Amino acid sequence: MQKNPKVILVDIINPQTSKKEAEISLYELDNLVETYGGFVVVKKIQKKQTPNYKTYVGSGKLDEIILDTDVLGADLIVFNNILKPQQIYNIEHKIYSKNPNVKVWDRVDLILKIFAKHAESTEAKLQIELASIRHMGPRIFGMGMELSRQGGGIGTSGIGETNTEIMKRHLAKQEQKIKDKLKKIQKRHKLQRQSRSRQNLKTVAIVGYTNAGKSQLLTSLTKKKVKVRDELFATLDTRIGQLYLPQSYSTCLLSDTIGFIQNLPPSLIEAFKSTLDETIHADLLLHVIDFSDPQKEEKIKVVNEILEKLEVKETPTIYVCNKVDLIKNLKNKTFLKKHKKHSPVFISALKKEGLKELVERIEEKLI
Repeated sequence: MQKNPKVILVDIINPQTSKKEAEISLYELDNLVETYGGFVVVKKIQKKQTPNYKTYVGSGKLDEIILDTDVLGADLIVFNNILKPQQIYNIEHKIYSKNPNVKVWDRVDLILKIFAKHAESTEAKLQIELASIRHMGPRIFGMGMELSRQGGGIGTSGIGETNTEIMKRHLAKQEQKIKDKLKKIQKRHKLQRQSRSRQNLKTVAIVGYTNAGKSQLLTSLTKKKVKVRDELFATLDTRIGQLYLPQSYSTCLLSDTIGFIQNLPPSLIEAFKSTLDETIHADLLLHVIDFSDPQKEEKIKVVNEILEKLEVKETPTIYVCNKVDLIKNLKNKTFLKKHKKHSPVFISALKKEGLKELVERIEEKLI
């Protein structure tokens, strides 16, 4: 695929969904495409109660999309959902007959491509490989079953079935190899945590929606040099820095890791479990929120749902309301009242505003 692919975005929304809600649903996917390096040429939205069983969108809408790929010179079609293997196969089969150079991805395919782009450590690369196998595996099996029907027919052992079995064994071996390598890394992390525990060194994990400013906060608090980029999923690897606590003349460890996003499949969360270990075993969570984001409440909910899946919802948490420098008139009384339990602190990680109060709050929670 070319360096800056032209992309068509596709989504299905409930007929009762407003135009604004429909635009919001594709806004994040648009940002993901930009992070990947592509640019959107058109957005196709179909109002439909339930997706088409065979091709996700209706046949008429699919014909329309195929025509657009030709007219607009699109290289890639991305669906804003997780598609079934057979749906992807059917869509590709119809599109390839017209334009064999167009790729078809669902939302997870796009996220995995971005993950691959940002992975730096061996651990992150292994986790992406594991997630890709889990996502792509069923699709390959589905295609194999289709080939089996074409090759041998019912009750016979066609070439497609043979290929599917070979692929199944190959992927199962690959998955086990990756798991074994990740276990060794997890064992090393566990020994490091045990060593910190013996030293009575408290750990604080930075969590939050992707692009909320987590890496910038780590840099501003600990002076640890990390890449701070204004794009989704800029951080996949765990970054750890030391934070000095002036009241107790001690230090704690501050860790930053992968950002969360809505509709993040359980398989991806599971694949990144070892990276998220620092979050799972932390004494305190800093939930970073982009306070300038109109969708902040929805994103808080998404992060909390993922934390619940990680079984860390009961870990003491501070809401770190970031990017207040982007707001002309800061109105936070309602937010403070609603989220009093999480002791919100209002800061600008970039401008280093409000950090003293945040450090004081962290120390209060750790003592």
